[in-house]
Amino acid sequence: MVVRLTTTPISARYGKGWATQLLQEVAALRVHFSPGRRKMQVSAAFLFLRLATFAPAQWIEKNSHDENSFDGHVVHRHIDFAESQTNNSAIIDLALFSTKSCKLRVIDNANGAPMSDEMRRTNCIAGINGGYFDPNFAPLGLRIIDGKVTSRLTRGRLMRGVLASDNAIHVFRVAEFSVRRKPTAAIECGPFLVDLAKPVRGLEAMRAARRTFAATGSGDRAALGFCSDTTLANLARILAGPLGDFKIQRALNLDGGSSSAFWFRRNGENAFAIPEEKTVRDFVGVIAK
Repeated sequence: MVVRLTTTPISARYGKGWATQLLQEVAALRVHFSPGRRKMQVSAAFLFLRLATFAPAQWIEKNSHDENSFDGHVVHRHIDFAESQTNNSAIIDLALFSTKSCKLRVIDNANGAPMSDEMRRTNCIAGINGGYFDPNFAPLGLRIIDGKVTSRLTRGRLMRGVLASDNAIHVFRVAEFSVRRKPTAAIECGPFLVDLAKPVRGLEAMRAARRTFAATGSGDRAALGFCSDTTLANLARILAGPLGDFKIQRALNLDGGSSSAFWFRRNGENAFAIPEEKTVRDFVGVIAK
């Protein structure tokens, strides 16, 4: 009997619960060995350890650079990533800031203006697109603009969290959030990507698309971000790793695909921009306190 070892990453071959399944398969092999061929038996533990050395692919930072906003309150961090053992790559653009000097503003876009116009009109330093909306261009889920609730909290498969801004910036689970906190800005979206500094399990792993997200780190640091085409599962894995000196504790996915957009004001009217590919209903901007 020939036992073939494969160099395919275990997690890719077996999926969830691969360790249990592998041990079961190795244990099954022992049933077919005759007593006269005991020396050919393969220890389940030995084979398990051998195969476990083929670690799943990891996302590795290839290069990055930072630039300051016109007022020095926000840092634009551009990071190129590559996945080991595959040809996959991804680009992350972050607007990093301190909640001591900045807060968030949710901007209604009922008239369908381009994001770059709305960012300048509302004196934002940086921003991304916001939450989901229906075919009639009505917002889906909670929205709080300038302290006023303009759309109610809802429940849904994707609506897992709330990004909220008051004296600090928070990413809440829906069950954790209460309007009694009286945030000046909030938007509901999802799914959750990172929690307790670890990637959330069970995220969609097949469809690659542009993504945007909001994240909080340790201390008073927070970020709005954009990622080039990738799956939700891969985005969670990337964000759970180090992004330079920024370590994410929680991250929430916002509306992605053709809605995804990122804007950062360098100096004067000069801006770095990744425009949306279709009209979106709202934006989340960073403004100085």
